[in-house]
Amino acid sequence: MANVQGGDSFTANLNKVYGMYTGGFIAFIILMAILSAMGVPNVIIGYMFVGFTILIYAVIGIMSRTMQVGEYYVAGRRVPAIYNGMATGADWMSGASFVGMAGTLYLLGYNGLAFVLGWTGGYVLVAILVAPFLRKFGAYTVPDFLSARYGGNIARFAGIVVLFSCSFTYVVAQIFATGIISARFLGLDFTVAVYVGLAGILVCSMLGGMRAVTWTQVAQYIVLIIAYLIPAIWMSTVMTGVPIPQLMYGQALQGIISLEQAQGIVVGHTSTFVSGGYDALNYFLLILCLMVGTASLPHILMRYFTTPSVREARASVAWSLLFIFILYFTAPAYAAFAKWTMLELVQSGLTPDNIADKAAWMMNWAQADGALVRICGAAAVSAEAIASACSAQGIENIGFANIALNADMIVLATPEMAGMPYVISGMVAAGGLAAALSTADGLLLAIANALSHDIYYKMIDPNAPTSRRLIVSRVLLVVVAIAAAYVASTRPADILAMVSWAFSLAAAGLFPALVLGVWWKRTNGPGAVAGIVAGFGICLYYLLGTRYGAVGFHETWGWLGTATVEQVARFDELKAAWTAATGEAKEAAWVALDAHAQTIASWWGVKNLSAAAFGLPVGFGVMILVSLLTKAPSKEMQDFIDELRVPGGKTMMEEKTT
Repeated sequence: MANVQGGDSFTANLNKVYGMYTGGFIAFIILMAILSAMGVPNVIIGYMFVGFTILIYAVIGIMSRTMQVGEYYVAGRRVPAIYNGMATGADWMSGASFVGMAGTLYLLGYNGLAFVLGWTGGYVLVAILVAPFLRKFGAYTVPDFLSARYGGNIARFAGIVVLFSCSFTYVVAQIFATGIISARFLGLDFTVAVYVGLAGILVCSMLGGMRAVTWTQVAQYIVLIIAYLIPAIWMSTVMTGVPIPQLMYGQALQGIISLEQAQGIVVGHTSTFVSGGYDALNYFLLILCLMVGTASLPHILMRYFTTPSVREARASVAWSLLFIFILYFTAPAYAAFAKWTMLELVQSGLTPDNIADKAAWMMNWAQADGALVRICGAAAVSAEAIASACSAQGIENIGFANIALNADMIVLATPEMAGMPYVISGMVAAGGLAAALSTADGLLLAIANALSHDIYYKMIDPNAPTSRRLIVSRVLLVVVAIAAAYVASTRPADILAMVSWAFSLAAAGLFPALVLGVWWKRTNGPGAVAGIVAGFGICLYYLLGTRYGAVGFHETWGWLGTATVEQVARFDELKAAWTAATGEAKEAAWVALDAHAQTIASWWGVKNLSAAAFGLPVGFGVMILVSLLTKAPSKEMQDFIDELRVPGGKTMMEEKTT
């Protein structure tokens, strides 16, 4: 690793370096298994897994420190396609993918596949419509492209606002995930755990920028994919005798269906478009928003600025999709085997008297955070608490419906649920942490780069020396990171919801400007700015209105919604109760009113996760209309776009890299 600073020597030995790293990580897992068998306490094993992996990432980050602008922003544009694909896979495999997605599939079954389809399909749009052309342009950031294409800093600033909004929302989700993992496996208070995770994020990205983040993300991908595959392979082997979970997915579904029927579960894992999940409209709109959002997220697009050529950028997208596919092809099987295991546990007879023996892991998770496991409606912090809650409801045998597991803990808790050695739990925690850290690194770098390069250097002080630019970037990175950690510590929403908001904001705000900027020469600056403001604005309004202002939103737009007569009557009843209440009762009445309003506040029944369904057409429509009503771009700009579309050729606007 000593040659990272020099760059070329390290790049020439990537296969050897990461081959040794993979072998070392596997050897470390074996060592932890031996120590566990010798009686080393589980908490020590957890600390060693998390500490060792973060230490490795920190070493890579520190050894990759640089004071060269091109290295800091785009890793010197010499990252080979396969390794950029692996780094992109880690950048993409966020806490939502690693920690949240299989959990969502566990809870929603068929309906959760919308996330798999949308996120995977988005890379087709990345490869065809956006990434190669941004690489040929030669930008450092997405707002760089918007400024050059649409002529000026107004478009640049509009792009920065969208970039900051979607990236900050996304990074809060990643820091939230690090908090959950650190709280459970390090025994820390959640708020403290959030800031511990933040420290791990900063050591990977602060000193070396994109170069440090790239080589750290490659290492993180290796950790997370090993950690994800081993539990799935373990469950498949134990439950079917075949160590290929992806092929045994069908058998797992059959096992689930059989146990659901035995336990009287009517709406099951394979039921489609069920109440509480998605109807057909929302299912396909969510897929669309996730696909388009994937092709618009700045921290993903900037990964393709690091390849040596346009050809390598295209190849890199293919490698990215392969590395992402490995996890996404496994996630439905992971969720199915986990649910099969849970249903078997319930089928064996689960009562308040025997739960401490049969499922102590539930209480361990509830003690880390009472919201993660609830049984009979109460936090499952102890057998006594469970017995009290179930007794109050006359429940003697705990059924599957009586157990509420948070989606964000399913993957992390499955090794304990399935009776695997604790060393597997520690390894999965390290994998989840790698996924969250890798994405957080990329997101924070995207935000800091936009603020330092696009605002400070391009708009405030164009003559700033390199050293000052990089210092500003590092200071801003720390400031944004601390702000994101503070927001994460308030537990604003579940991980998958926060990530989905980021996709809708990016899709509505950036996708029309990026796609039309490449594929329609008539698009001009006024049109682009108007489209960004309109698309992003309507999307943000819908997100905030249906989530945080649902009562007022329903009262204003209820005539456009799909609420039933009974739901409207219930809203009126709850509002009357709130109006009449006083003191503490008024606050409780408002909570009930707001919760009900969130279930019915919508336009034509579209859930707020798919807010880009409104922002996208508005953005495209406004952009096209204003462009047609205003002056066409210059002949030079139209020739520039023609050249941009040519597959080969040199980078068009290469900046100095020193």
